[in-house]
Amino acid sequence: MSTKTATVADLRNNFRRVSAWLENGESVEILKRGRRFARLVPTAASPGKAIKVDFAAQLRAVWGRKVFSAAETRTLRDAELGSLS
Repeated sequence: MSTKTATVADLRNNFRRVSAWLENGESVEILKRGRRFARLVPTAASPGKAIKVDFAAQLRAVWGRKVFSAAETRTLRDAELGSLS
């Protein structure tokens, strides 16, 4: 089991990555202004508690049974890519 290091800003801005370290059994040392501030230690996980996500159900909840035409798909894609510029 290794120890990772994160800053207080990492906790605020990149919590998903820090929590992944904890989920993988790694402890995380927290630095505040360059000094050790705290240590996060993972709890003992219960075996067999895997979370299963039903992506198809989530899509149905958002879009229903809608089937998009090629033109609609192209419009959606162009709108999304245009918002990235």
